[in-house]
Amino acid sequence: MTTIGLTLPQLGPVVTASLIRDFVQQADDMGFDNVWVQDHFLYALQQSGDYGGSATDQPDVYRSVWAPTELLAAVATWTDRLQLGTSILVGGNHWPAQLANRLATVDRISEGRLSVVGLSVGWSEEEHRAVGVDPRTRGKRMDDFIPALRACWSDDPVEHHGAFFDIGPAIMQPKPTRIPRLMSGMYSKAGLARTARDFDLWNPGSIPISNVVGILEDINSQRPQDKNPVGAIYRLAQQSTAGKRMTVDEMTTRVAECVAADLEGVIIETNFCSEITTSTGWLEVLTNLKPLVEAAKG
Repeated sequence: MTTIGLTLPQLGPVVTASLIRDFVQQADDMGFDNVWVQDHFLYALQQSGDYGGSATDQPDVYRSVWAPTELLAAVATWTDRLQLGTSILVGGNHWPAQLANRLATVDRISEGRLSVVGLSVGWSEEEHRAVGVDPRTRGKRMDDFIPALRACWSDDPVEHHGAFFDIGPAIMQPKPTRIPRLMSGMYSKAGLARTARDFDLWNPGSIPISNVVGILEDINSQRPQDKNPVGAIYRLAQQSTAGKRMTVDEMTTRVAECVAADLEGVIIETNFCSEITTSTGWLEVLTNLKPLVEAAKG
């Protein structure tokens, strides 16, 4: 079955705790399966390099971004059914031992509902430098990040000694009640090779579903034979960062295509919708997405 989820209100000046609580509870009532966070913390006034979205520059809503793990922890207390996930955390913004602890804490607060942890290498050179990470190393750093993260969730004493991270031997508690599946947000040739080697899921967005299926086939052709095939959770934006809109009917059709292709899930992104200027506007956008739930459920 294809699950259907939502990115949480997280970007821009409209976001408040009461809005997020109302959004989560309404999403739960509407039958959505999961909710998701993303990961940025700095809006550069002088941007180096290319923005990673569809726009030329980082959209203004990124001037305010609520922190992802803290937001998930709060959401975990406002619903007891919705699964939780990250789409996508930037590896360079984090250190695996600390992130392992924060995510395990979220999982324990939610009583085991942290199901997917999405990670990618990121695009913001300014964010990398702000946390003391050389952006030129982000790919190689990810190669060491995933084994280090998994090691922290393994049986104690945990230990990992790699090119970037030196951990243990040490006790690391709590552990997640179940190990979340790891989802890649990478698209480059090297990133897709990492996806095949180290991840359980892939998180494409915007591209036609036929392309997703083809790329998944390529990923799984590189997959070690002792691992289950990589699946896909598709990210679908009602409005792209460049301002391109999809109608609810168009989105419903895309969700049905995901179901037909037997993709594992769909995440609906609404943080960039230009009509959202109030809390009421956020909830109205959510209300209008009911046909997408019906399409995912068949």
